[in-house]
Amino acid sequence: MKKRLNYQAVAPEALKGMFELEKYVAGSGLEHSLYELVKLRASQINGCAYCIDMHSKDARRAGETEQRLYALSAWKETSFYTDRERAALAWTEAMTLISENDISDGLYQEVTKHFSEKELVALTMAIVAINGWNRLAIGFRVEPGSYNPDKAV
Repeated sequence: MKKRLNYQAVAPEALKGMFELEKYVAGSGLEHSLYELVKLRASQINGCAYCIDMHSKDARRAGETEQRLYALSAWKETSFYTDRERAALAWTEAMTLISENDISDGLYQEVTKHFSEKELVALTMAIVAINGWNRLAIGFRVEPGSYNPDKAV
């Protein structure tokens, strides 16, 4: 696929809010490893090849194992993830697919067993952010494979 336009170059001011959201999540105390799993899982659901490439590279760099990365799309079928990670992944899937299903009280209660109210807001904002980035990358056809974590800001 051919890239449509470089949205960062065309309208950098439009991204200020997105970067502030990222800054909030990064400073929220949410574990970096958890955030990378959330970003990768939402990107898998949305079919964002650029973001899958980016976040798998970032997760590896942060020490994530190949086994856990490869199994992420089937996380429910494995024992590779903690209860907290499993709750975050379930919340990620529900929030990412919100137009297809209700966010049940049962899911909310399960997630609140593992996350404080403040952490749940941070987790939800992380999901909001990655879904936004996915839509930008897919809509403007950002080239998968072009991300280099050594050159990331």
